[in-house]
Amino acid sequence: MPETLDLIRCPMVGWFPHGFVRPNVVWQWYNSSAQFQLKTQQMTDIVKTERAPGTAQPAVLPIKAQLAEAPVGLLKFAKLAGRNMLEVIPIETTTQTYLKGPLNIHYICDPEIITELLVGEGRRFPKAQFTKDILGSAVGNSMMLSEGEKWKAQRRRYSPLFAARNLPLLSQHFAETGKEIAASLREGSGLVDVAQMAPAATLTNISRVIFSGNEEVSAEQIRVGLRNYFEYISELSLFDVMGLPSWLPRKKWFKSKAPVTDMRALARQVIESRRAESRPIPLDFLDLMIAALEEDFEDIETTVDNLLTFVVAGHETSANALAWGAYLLALHPDVQNAVRQEITDISPDEPITFDDIQKMPLLRAHTKETLRLYPSAAFFARDAGADITIKGIKFAKGDALFYPVYSLHRNEVLWEDPDAYKPERFMGAPLPRGQYIPFGDGPRVCIGAQYAEAEMMVLMASILRGVAFDIGDAPIPRPVLTFTMRAGGPIMLRTRPV
Repeated sequence: MPETLDLIRCPMVGWFPHGFVRPNVVWQWYNSSAQFQLKTQQMTDIVKTERAPGTAQPAVLPIKAQLAEAPVGLLKFAKLAGRNMLEVIPIETTTQTYLKGPLNIHYICDPEIITELLVGEGRRFPKAQFTKDILGSAVGNSMMLSEGEKWKAQRRRYSPLFAARNLPLLSQHFAETGKEIAASLREGSGLVDVAQMAPAATLTNISRVIFSGNEEVSAEQIRVGLRNYFEYISELSLFDVMGLPSWLPRKKWFKSKAPVTDMRALARQVIESRRAESRPIPLDFLDLMIAALEEDFEDIETTVDNLLTFVVAGHETSANALAWGAYLLALHPDVQNAVRQEITDISPDEPITFDDIQKMPLLRAHTKETLRLYPSAAFFARDAGADITIKGIKFAKGDALFYPVYSLHRNEVLWEDPDAYKPERFMGAPLPRGQYIPFGDGPRVCIGAQYAEAEMMVLMASILRGVAFDIGDAPIPRPVLTFTMRAGGPIMLRTRPV
């Protein structure tokens, strides 16, 4: 890490290391965490430039993930998947739209098959058992893992919370966070790890839209609780990946479960406190959630499960996309300048609103292209619930249906220049259904997709209006996939006020 760090003041959360825009407690966590160390083996495909800030450069393809270039046996599959799921996905999934894997595994990148399985006849197929084993301790019986009538009831209960009518209110909080981060960055130019800056922003948003206004719970408690919680759930068990019985001890069991129990207790306290307050007018997401529960009863433990699901999914998805989006704009200063011009034409200095981003097609296209190249949910799986044949391919009951979204979004059969950054892909005719699924598809499409896109766009617009990102000399890490797909190390960019 750079040794010439000074400190600057942010009005919301205190002292930040300059160039990292992160509360001290969170900065210390990331600095000590193995996932953010500069490891030589992860620093292949280095992106370096020798150019003046903001000037064009020869075309450079964005950094890619390392996929499996040779067959992976079952034991190696389990070992690698626990560390980085991308390393076990066959590289052929980027050149073929269907691949039969070992045992009963199917890798599916055909948009028509995907649509039939997620939207059509296979839409009721359950989440893969190993997914439930991995995520169960984190999100319990939330809608992320529930099935059947229990899932339907939760989906029906919470869908109105994420409706477009609530996004203007939530976007006010996003804009406030974006304004603070932009001001912090503008105080001085230099190296910034955007892989830390972005989670700081989304963590602040979570504090504002879910945990705000609770006198019994401090912002510091929330940050520490969430930090420990994310660290715990991101550690995948080899046994879970292999699908071994749940009674076999996991390495994680020998560690304290306090990160989960403490965060659940904190969430329960926040819910009960807010419910007792009975605000007449909803002021944030938690208010909207409490109002929904007053009309449709749900036991407190399931409510805690869903609140933590929204926290985890919202934090990770938006943070990862924001970090990769800043990197892509630094790599393409011409697009960055055009996006900034679009933003300032709509809103030169007032807080960015939800209505404003509806008038920013290039920023939206950039956001979508970022999610194409770097989808946070880069892989998901289902278990075939019945025998089914689609386009001559037979899927037997119990087969593992793997959807490598990362490969689908970079498949050379489906995309022109699949590894290139081209936001104009999303400024023309709609794509065929099943070709672009950063939030999944069908009945179980991500309930917070609109929320996430609004958060990404408001934050980026707020920051980019006053700050420019440039590629520096530091290496850019490959993406890795555990709980979500994130950078395998720091994404060091140069910033300067504009």
